[in-house]
Amino acid sequence: MTIFEAAILGIVQGLAEFLPISSSGHLELFQHIMGLSDNSASMMLLTVLLHVGTLVAVAVVFWNDWMDILRHLFKSKTLGLLFIASLPALFAALLLGDAMDSLFGSGFLGLAFLITALFLLLTEYIGKKMKNRTDLQDEVGVKHALCMGVMQAVAILPGVSRSGSTLLGGIFSGMKREKAAKFSFMMSAPAILGSLLVEGKDVLENGGMELLSSNLIPVLVGVALAAVSGYLAIRYMLKLINRISFNWFALYVGIVGVTVVVLQIAGVSFLPAFPFFG
Repeated sequence: MTIFEAAILGIVQGLAEFLPISSSGHLELFQHIMGLSDNSASMMLLTVLLHVGTLVAVAVVFWNDWMDILRHLFKSKTLGLLFIASLPALFAALLLGDAMDSLFGSGFLGLAFLITALFLLLTEYIGKKMKNRTDLQDEVGVKHALCMGVMQAVAILPGVSRSGSTLLGGIFSGMKREKAAKFSFMMSAPAILGSLLVEGKDVLENGGMELLSSNLIPVLVGVALAAVSGYLAIRYMLKLINRISFNWFALYVGIVGVTVVVLQIAGVSFLPAFPFFG
């Protein structure tokens, strides 16, 4: 693993985690393009630790919110809602975790991008339909948390955007865009922590500390850039959420998805075969 490779993947992770374009999908795609094995021990280590960078970004942007939760730990409505929103993904991961892991590198990447594009088109369509409604919610309720949680569970499919899916869930359930975006980003913290605990355990059992010591500089560069790019992506989305059209993100992800599928069908060497043609 080189510093350049880690830097590219760190930037990709940070941006794609919070822009609704799928960090898992883009990481896998860039690994294929750069000729990196996503199953190698060093790449698994980097992938796990890049999540530390995005977790730092969420912690910094919403620092006051986290401090408020800690100050009122047993009375925090937000903490309870985050717990509720995390349950569907937790159950899905426990029930389907091994099956989902097998989809990484299996050839479904292009299709997953197209699913994300469809979700984003639906988000924009539903958002426009609800734009003039007077009953859109300023506060997150149990219904909204559950709806966003279910969509986060759907996004455990590799290549399906977590932020794109949860935004669809929030807007569909009647939340204002800016409130749905903020809660979506805060929801990422327990999801990332859970992923770190599970995947980090596997990495440690496979010599993670030795790998870290031999790849320390590239890993630190990747994590730092994931944190910085993640911070910028969150700030961008929060500032422009009411002005940007999700159709542009859908167009981008759709083009990427179609391109990947075409290249898979054509049999290019750096991508796994398309599942229905391989």
